[in-house]
Amino acid sequence: MAPSHVLKCCQKVLAWVPVAFIALVVAWSYYAYVVELCVFTISSTAEKVVYLVVFHLSFVMFVWSYGKTIFTSPATPSNEFCLSKADKEQYEKEERPESQQEILRRAAKDLPIYTTTASRAIRYCDRCQLIKPDRCHHCSACDVCVLKMDHHCPWVNNCVGFSNYKFFLLFLMYSLLYCLFVAATVLQYFIKFWTNELPDTHAKFHVLFLFFVAAMFFISILSLFSYHCWLVGKNRSTIETFRAPTFRNGPDKNGFSLGCSKNLREVFGDEKKYWLLPIFTSLGDGCNFPTRLVIMDPEQLGVSSQNEPAKSSVANQSFPTRPLSESQNRLLSSDCQWVETGPEEENGKESDAKWNSEMKHCLEEELLKCLFLNHILVSHVLLFRKLPVHEEGRVF
Repeated sequence: MAPSHVLKCCQKVLAWVPVAFIALVVAWSYYAYVVELCVFTISSTAEKVVYLVVFHLSFVMFVWSYGKTIFTSPATPSNEFCLSKADKEQYEKEERPESQQEILRRAAKDLPIYTTTASRAIRYCDRCQLIKPDRCHHCSACDVCVLKMDHHCPWVNNCVGFSNYKFFLLFLMYSLLYCLFVAATVLQYFIKFWTNELPDTHAKFHVLFLFFVAAMFFISILSLFSYHCWLVGKNRSTIETFRAPTFRNGPDKNGFSLGCSKNLREVFGDEKKYWLLPIFTSLGDGCNFPTRLVIMDPEQLGVSSQNEPAKSSVANQSFPTRPLSESQNRLLSSDCQWVETGPEEENGKESDAKWNSEMKHCLEEELLKCLFLNHILVSHVLLFRKLPVHEEGRVF
């Protein structure tokens, strides 16, 4: 017990090494830019003031978002996803996977779950002993199930998921702007030191090295930030990109995509004035998400007038904070699951049959109208051909 405990403590300490490295680099860059460049190198007072004001704005936003990413605890599933004491004891006693799945299906019947494993089984975490919500995964480094887990980032020593994904994106954006501003403003003095236009002072090393470090981090962060911007537009996580979530109709990487604008609002919230601030404004509770398989994706809708009602319902779709009803939770059902039919499902089937009947009746009416207009057109053409024609081509 003691060696394993010591090993875990050492792992926790070593996990902070990348964060400490970033903190030291940022602290040194602050000293190099403010003291060595602005105080000792730049002679123009106006240039100093402008550089220092913009630098400190980008620095504060960068440090703020970085701190929020590090110290925001990963969101975990609520208690409703945990098995009851009786179900847990029965699950542990059962040895057959089929019997265990039956227990999980009963427990997940009223939960807002639309995804399964690749083998159509309920996603269950034996480590945390709970049914995994959609987009939730177990992090071996944090040893918890994380809601909408994207990845575990060693540079922040934390899981990036539902609770801090917005902070992580802002951290990438502000670090990118920070490096870009530092590299752009240092460049002219880098060239002057390199070509010996400025005398060799203790500031030379800091200015030269500051430019290389800022340019290197800018290039590396740019690719990562671009990739996550693409993920936000598609409403995917890094895990879902490499392993698509499995719905009733099979794996679908775009299963949670609601259109670019709604995907953006899902992460940054409805109020645009808070988008650039590292304040939590993401929509939903992290346990359930709208899906284009239950609520049609506006990007997948056709241009015909028959799809207009569906499009308007998608535009007004709110992000639920409570479990959806049984009649909406159909993506877990299959031919061998939940054979019983409740009254809500019967009502849903009756309404679907009524809607199909009305649509069929409308299509038949439209077809009859087209045939009638076609008949009138043909009759007029035949009548026109029988009329006498004048030499100049006019009809008498």
